[in-house]
Amino acid sequence: MRFMTLENIARACGGTFYGDDGALSREAAGVVIDSRQVQKDFLYIAMRGERADGHRFIPDVFAKGAAAVISEEIFDDPAGPYILVDSCPQALKDIAEFYRSTLTIPIVGIAGSVGKTSTKEMIAAVLAQKLCVLKTEGNFNNEIGLPLTLLRIRPEHEAAVVEMGISDFGEMHRLAKMARPDICVMTNIGQCHLENLIDRDGALRAKSEMFDYLRPDGVIVLNGNDDKLDTIEEKNGVRPVRYFVEDGTVLSPEHDCFVTADSIVNHGVKGMEAVLHFHGEDAEDCPVCEPVPGLHNIYNACAAACVGDALGLSHAEICAGITHAGTIEGRTNLIETGGIVIIDDCYNANPVSMRASLDVLAHTKGRRIAVLGDMGELGQDERALHRAVGAYAAGKGIDRIFCTGTLSEEIVNGAMPACAAEHFDDVDALLASLLSYIKKGDAILVKASHFMKYSVIVAALRKAADDRSL
Repeated sequence: MRFMTLENIARACGGTFYGDDGALSREAAGVVIDSRQVQKDFLYIAMRGERADGHRFIPDVFAKGAAAVISEEIFDDPAGPYILVDSCPQALKDIAEFYRSTLTIPIVGIAGSVGKTSTKEMIAAVLAQKLCVLKTEGNFNNEIGLPLTLLRIRPEHEAAVVEMGISDFGEMHRLAKMARPDICVMTNIGQCHLENLIDRDGALRAKSEMFDYLRPDGVIVLNGNDDKLDTIEEKNGVRPVRYFVEDGTVLSPEHDCFVTADSIVNHGVKGMEAVLHFHGEDAEDCPVCEPVPGLHNIYNACAAACVGDALGLSHAEICAGITHAGTIEGRTNLIETGGIVIIDDCYNANPVSMRASLDVLAHTKGRRIAVLGDMGELGQDERALHRAVGAYAAGKGIDRIFCTGTLSEEIVNGAMPACAAEHFDDVDALLASLLSYIKKGDAILVKASHFMKYSVIVAALRKAADDRSL
């Protein structure tokens, strides 16, 4: 890693170096917090977790050839050089911020209440048509995950696409300080993390901290369909580039949009069609066929088109990238097995994403079954918001709803009597009923907040379908 000498690392995190001074010029080949990922010449940061203290593994990582470790403890007889710090989590952030300052590639930061991961995937798919792209893996979008993502950037990478997720004020400021994105993408302002952010206006203020470290020549990409984002006129002297999807929303007359989408055709689980219109000097109409389902992915395509254009891709390259985008596990991931279709969307949930997933389910064939669970961090209106999801599901013609979780009782209350819905005490009881109910031709949506651990339901459905060949 260029410039990542132990001397520079110690200076960046304000640590005290212990070891042979001759090692100060040694460069770290990588930075990890998981001792199992240590390779020769890696820097290991010993984090204290709920289940284990990373300091216990320091002898092991030196045995694997680690260049040095970051530690909060002093050692009498260390097996190699180490840097003593007050806080390993803060050191991780400081080191990532320093490393980011050495990079010249464009970094795209993605924030918003809903759709960050699917938008990241779409943008990365588009940019990959021309550039070698690094993107956030899994849920590495917080104050631990983001710096680890930045520290994975290598000389071969020509762009990086990173998620920036928050739940409270101040977090986005700290993330932006590390990432310093050249392009800031904001997907929407919804009803997420309202326990801390209070309301959508609070969410807008918190997420707008993303612009704190945007350079004057940076780019802001905003969803023109979102009423809260519509209030942003400029940040740090940068006027936003907007995109807009013809979905019945009224476009603000004060704003022009660089990319718009219309002529939308929904093919259910087989994907979407639309025509993207690029405006400005190089105005052009581009038909696209997305293999990923859901109207929300048209928004993602428009965001990706704005980013691709900003980074010099041709419109043909942009549309080719959209066509080659795919789904990932837990995020509207379609699994066709044993005669059923499973819509695996169990990574996370909020009212907006619940409705979007129910829309996808509503366009499937056969019986439409929704397996829904609690949505977390919705604040004082959480019960009403769950009831509204139930009512929405009933209005979309869902055939049957299975729920578990304290708040999900309200989903059942909202759905009944228009839709058959049942609440269960736990996942085991739900699965017993669900597995005896499903049959060949069914489409089953599985969605809840991550803490509900609904991935076990997806796994059980897959196994039952494979075993029975429904």
